[in-house]
Order: sequence, then structure tokens, then C-alpha cells
Amino acid sequence: MSTKISNWPAATPMWVDLGVDDLAAAKSYYADLFGWDFTPGDPEAGEYSLAHVRGRAVAGVGPKQDPGAPTVWITFLASDDVNVTAKKISAAGGELIAPPFDVMESGRMALAADSVGATFGVWQAGTHIGAERVNEHGTLCWNELRTRDFASARSFYAEVFDVSYQDVSKESLTYSTIRRPLDGREVGGVQHDLDLAPNTPNHWLTWFASDYVQGTADRAVELGSSLLMPVTETALGRMAIIQAPQGEVFGIIDAPRIGE
Repeated sequence: MSTKISNWPAATPMWVDLGVDDLAAAKSYYADLFGWDFTPGDPEAGEYSLAHVRGRAVAGVGPKQDPGAPTVWITFLASDDVNVTAKKISAAGGELIAPPFDVMESGRMALAADSVGATFGVWQAGTHIGAERVNEHGTLCWNELRTRDFASARSFYAEVFDVSYQDVSKESLTYSTIRRPLDGREVGGVQHDLDLAPNTPNHWLTWFASDYVQGTADRAVELGSSLLMPVTETALGRMAIIQAPQGEVFGIIDAPRIGE
């Protein structure tokens, strides 16, 4: 487990948030599943709320800005200068969905699609550093890009964030861990996923840590979720992939890995 009180190094996946149609139902679901407490944000931020575990922010949940948009967890990567990062995104073949803008005193952000169409956010910390607690039950522990175009995706993030990669592929799995430029620490992954359904876009998948994966998965089902991947024993730990009642997909795993 880990508590974070300073800014996350550039290129680290360090925050996730979720836009939903039924905010009250989402809060109830995650409060039950992970024990999250919610604190409303600044009134100027609408109904966007910060989820907390033992007093520390772990994720954001709010109403959808576009009611027709899919319900997904968005991964944010840290940046020391969002304006510079935004220019690199465009130069590398990505698309700015929302150009850089200030979120009051909390920070500065942008939303983008990478060169393979996966949506992600960029965050430059102000008063809000992102996740303040990681690698423990109900908190962020890993983010990975699942893509049909492995080479293009890797090239994009290397160009924009100056990351490097460590190949950890084996058998039928083609996978690279992402190493941030500051210290070479592994902070995420890229998976060559040719089994994505035709209507499923390339996407970032959020993983939350669980002290008891089977119990968390069972409770998720009781709360109306579906298991897209049942509880499975792997070399990295026991894991499952859950689709929540409003449609968002996330993983749970008992092996925390995020870089601090």
C-alpha cells in the first residue's frame, strides 16, 4: 500500500475518472464494492465527486458531459506541461478531444485520442495531484492499453511521453510494460489484443487492487455486474474483469504494481 502527497512523475498513469448517466447509482455501487466515500467537488465543477479511501482521493466520478458518450473509466497520465504534451499528441498522430484547459486551482488537463483511437487524459497537477492512495484494496494499481495495433501504440506514447518499454511477452501474450523517463520504473502496460470484439475500440483498462478477488467479483455480480473474465489465477496474481451495471469495464487484481 502507498500514500502519495507529492506530484506524480511525468508519464505516470495517476488518476482515473468515470462519467455516468446515474450518478447516485454509481456512487452506491462503488461505495458497496470498494468502500469508497465521496466528497463533492467545488460547486463550479457540477456534481463531479472525489472518491476517497481512508481520507485520501482515489478516483473521480461525475455525470456525463455528453449523455450519448459510452460509460468508461478514463486513464490520466501525468504531465509537467499539458500545453507541450498536447502539441506532441497532435504531432504524433493523436487527436485532441478537449484542448488544454484549467480546472480551477486543481490543475490543467486535456483529453485526447491516441494514434490508435484510445481515449486518455493528461493532467498537470495544481492543488490536486491525482491518486493519493494506491496499491491497496479499492485503489488504482495498474493501467494498460489494449490495442490491435501494438507497434503504432507503442510508438505514439514513446514520442509523446518519452517512455521506453520492457518486453514481457510469453506464449500467446504479446505485452510490454511502460517505463517512465524519470527513473525507468514500470508504471503501465501495452497489450497486443487481437481478441477485442469488433465493436470494442482500442482502450485503456483500469485495474483496482483487491484483498480478496473472488469475494469482490462475487459481490460485483450481486450488485448487477457481469464478469467479462471470471476469476483467474495468473503468474501476476488472481484477477477478474468486471462490467459494472452502467457499462464501464475495469479489472481487479491482488498484485499491486503501480509505480510510486
